[in-house]
Amino acid sequence: MRPARLSPRDVVRVGAVGLRTRPTRAFLSALGIAIGIAAMVGVVGISSSSRAELDATLESLGTNLLTVSPGSTFTGEAAVLPLASEDMVGRIGPVESLSAVGRVGDAKVYRTDRIPEAQTNGLVAYAARTDLRDTVGARVRSGTWLNQATSKYPATVLGATAAARLGIGRAAADIQVLVGDEWFTVVGILDPAPLAPELDSAALVGWPAAESVLGFDGHPTTIYTRSAHDQVEAVRDVLGPTANPEAPNEVEVSRPSDALVARQAAGEAFTGLLLGLGAVALLVGGVGVANTMVISVLERRAEIGLRRSLGATRGQIRTQFLAESLLLSALGGTGGALLGAAVTAGYATYQLWPVVVPLWAVVGGVLATLGIGGLAGLYPAVRASRLSPTEALAT
Repeated sequence: MRPARLSPRDVVRVGAVGLRTRPTRAFLSALGIAIGIAAMVGVVGISSSSRAELDATLESLGTNLLTVSPGSTFTGEAAVLPLASEDMVGRIGPVESLSAVGRVGDAKVYRTDRIPEAQTNGLVAYAARTDLRDTVGARVRSGTWLNQATSKYPATVLGATAAARLGIGRAAADIQVLVGDEWFTVVGILDPAPLAPELDSAALVGWPAAESVLGFDGHPTTIYTRSAHDQVEAVRDVLGPTANPEAPNEVEVSRPSDALVARQAAGEAFTGLLLGLGAVALLVGGVGVANTMVISVLERRAEIGLRRSLGATRGQIRTQFLAESLLLSALGGTGGALLGAAVTAGYATYQLWPVVVPLWAVVGGVLATLGIGGLAGLYPAVRASRLSPTEALAT
């Protein structure tokens, strides 16, 4: 008499019965798998969301911003850009716009005149052109930006970090700060400037006011240029010799967007480490599944013997226990994938990033758990199928 064949539905039902009879053990084993998958999906999702935020930032700010700043002389002293460097850089054909800032000597920024001079809090003063904000893509959080009128008077716009360190939340007509030895009225506060982080800890004053009030010498310390996208590298090659023809080796040219990309690359390296840790957690979960299934075989020898004596084949016993292992892994993998996606969504929302959960990470995570579950349940399933009815019933 040929034994009855188990349909896929019957296989799932028989496998589920084994899990329902030991819910606590099944839950703990599935939890081990879920933690590993949640870690992997969460790490990939957060990394992808961060990358999407960076791409959106670069798209809005542009990758065609180049900066020119003085380097060092052969003797190791700080170099100086010529007074005419801005005009010379502006003659480069593909340059579409430019602006500049100049550090104002030893002028420091204080909230009051009662703070010791040594406690600078890392804040500096810069003379700024009125078109600086548009060139670097900075945004005004509150107040206004410098214009042709306010740039001639003791007015200042604070960077985001400078405002925070000075305890100023919003620009107001009655708020003044001490720049050098002179009082300047705060007319605006900037948001953080991703492509010009040096502005975050600065008090920006108009170029004419810096020269007349603070004794600024007029030499720019950073020139910002925007070029045609297809000409950025060509402009980069000629910026140094153009800004300082007599000593091009004393000029440093950089692309701020490269720093953001490099920071992202460093973050991706760290992501690789976290993925490795997630893989270890997943492996530990697989060991937990194997342990659960081995113990299940030992505890259910009588059941196996009874089923064998009623006509169940070795293949059906093997399929039953393999189905239990796969169901256990599937529950853990699905739960872990959902948990990882939820963690990604929560963290990305908190950081105001786009929520990106790659489909390949979710699907790959679940498939990985099924593979590990199959391997973990293979030995217990084979062991169960090899038990003879008399041996199983005798124990």
